[in-house]
Amino acid sequence: MDAALTHRVNAEAGLSPILDRAMIGVSQFGVPLMVLAIVLQWWAKTDRYHVRHAALAAGLSFLLGLAINQFILLFVHRMRPYDAGVTHLLIAPSADWSFPSDHATATIAVVAAFAMRRLPRRTIGLLVVAFLICWSRIYIGTHYLTDVIGGAITGALGAVVARLIYRENSRLDNLVTKIL
Repeated sequence: MDAALTHRVNAEAGLSPILDRAMIGVSQFGVPLMVLAIVLQWWAKTDRYHVRHAALAAGLSFLLGLAINQFILLFVHRMRPYDAGVTHLLIAPSADWSFPSDHATATIAVVAAFAMRRLPRRTIGLLVVAFLICWSRIYIGTHYLTDVIGGAITGALGAVVARLIYRENSRLDNLVTKIL
């Protein structure tokens, strides 16, 4: 079922050069642009210190989620869908394993961090971008659907851990959020 759904999403790849270029662009530049958007939150005009806390928590969530992925990769070695003949690859092949998706982990970690800080407008905007990035990874043929779901889970887990260890209005938080 995973291979069939992945193949179905990827079946559109190669039919529209404009859509292909757009999806490749989203896949390649989506995470860096999302990081830039989070960095720019530092200068938010409303609720400045709460938003700064959320931005820092998002960065910590991002890093923790990717660390969890590295641990998982010690035990799980899943072949990429293009190597298994499931998808048509639109970009250069990747040298690492398929599960979990680092792009999904990073983007969902950021979304979850903002959601846990009760910033709904920012969360919705980030969720739309995260969905596009995750979808693009399947569309361009580099991940299975379950790789993206697994990455989303590790991203959310990273955000939960960040929530537990980095509290708003703690001494460290007050020190860091007052910079600039």
